[in-house]
Amino acid sequence: MRIDLHTHSDASDGTDTPAELVAKAVSSGLDVVAITDHDTTAGWAEAQAALDDAPTSFRLVRGMEMSCEGRGEDGDPVPVHLLAYLFDPADSTFAAERIRQREERVSRLRAMAINIAADYPIDPEEVLARVGTSAGRPHLAAALVEAGVVDSVSEAFEELLSRKSKYFVNKQDAPIDEAVAMIAAAGGVSVIAHARARMRGRLLAIDHIEELAERGLGGLEVDHPDHPEDERVLLNGLARRLGLIVTGSSDYHGDHKEQALGACTTDLDAFDALVARASGAAVLHGRSDARGER
Repeated sequence: MRIDLHTHSDASDGTDTPAELVAKAVSSGLDVVAITDHDTTAGWAEAQAALDDAPTSFRLVRGMEMSCEGRGEDGDPVPVHLLAYLFDPADSTFAAERIRQREERVSRLRAMAINIAADYPIDPEEVLARVGTSAGRPHLAAALVEAGVVDSVSEAFEELLSRKSKYFVNKQDAPIDEAVAMIAAAGGVSVIAHARARMRGRLLAIDHIEELAERGLGGLEVDHPDHPEDERVLLNGLARRLGLIVTGSSDYHGDHKEQALGACTTDLDAFDALVARASGAAVLHGRSDARGER
């Protein structure tokens, strides 16, 4: 089976609608796809409705990518992304945190857009208008490309939108220890996303990952396009030692990034272990037969 457990729709910073994401996952030969938009479940309903046109063998995992803060290798706070799978979206504590984080995202995007507009021809209100449910720097990157300030989204992130840029604005993310606990309380499973993507900046300390494993962390995203082979080996060994589930994913964003759906995948045994651990939401199946009928 081909299983991709980390993808984004335009409910956050992808370019495909949730329905298009499901359709592309089916057409690309995936058997399982997870929708994991940033700090929101807004794409879940549309993705679920798209299962009317997906074969019964196809499965949809509903999840989210949560913005967190952990302890870096240097001892200072570091941004961390935490994938949350199959949690109960009605859990009040977790729902309130998602609302808070989305509000933080809008405030940060507005502040960065205003900063950049002082030097470059972009309109902060137009940037905000292009946001779906969850605001992110890719929305600003797209505006910079359209204005001719940069040639690509990647260039925007490397220069004007990087954490070292004078235009960058921090946002208040959830402490990752609390996030792991919230996800577990909502019946979900937590997996640290791209934990060794050194190209993205500073890294989460290994001893903090060890602490999180003791507090209910479910797994590590090992096979990821931003992980070189030596980091995958390190993470695989760490996961085995700590008893964590090993996942692999594309981190697909549509046209905003180069990664194709299924660029990295999860083994079936690991997927089954993740599903067995979850109690907040079920895996959903396609509802069309082989002739495309409902």
